[in-house]
Amino acid sequence: MRTPKELTLSTPTPNPSPSEPKITHAFHTEDEDIDLRPVTLEGWMSLAFFLLLGLTVFYQFFTRYALNDSAAWTEEIARYLLIACVFLALGIGVMKHSHVRVDFFYRFLPRKMGRGLALTVDVLCTAYYALCTVLTGLMMQKLGNYQMTIVDLPMNLIYGVCLAGFALAAVRSVQVTLAHWRSDYAGVDEL
Repeated sequence: MRTPKELTLSTPTPNPSPSEPKITHAFHTEDEDIDLRPVTLEGWMSLAFFLLLGLTVFYQFFTRYALNDSAAWTEEIARYLLIACVFLALGIGVMKHSHVRVDFFYRFLPRKMGRGLALTVDVLCTAYYALCTVLTGLMMQKLGNYQMTIVDLPMNLIYGVCLAGFALAAVRSVQVTLAHWRSDYAGVDEL
């Protein structure tokens, strides 16, 4: 049977001697080397738009609260930069196969049926991204020279970024589909 003294937490000595190692020296970690090779083109473009978004929001905050005279164009441009970040990052999510999906049924289907269903879903996703690319291009043609609300720039700049994002997602989806076709992928990512 344990005594109450064994059950209590030990406390460090109030005056440790200089020869005893400090707890801060007991842990040693080393960082891994940074490798930027896996970062794709859409990753760099999305990062650039995100940095521009951060600068725009900071400028908006500074002019509104420090100068008490908000720049009207910053809200519109910040919204469009956020749209650009999201649509360019779409290809990254497709490539990493990290979009929201339901894996529940794949776990209970026979492997052959799960593989067929997974490849069907991959083909449908590719067709969806290709269709969105075409529809965005058609919408850009219909908009023509339609201008932004506050900034005197054409809205087709924004829709052009959306078109590029959908096109990159379609290309990445084809790559994912081919990789799944060559492997024994059956709808469930291995943990």
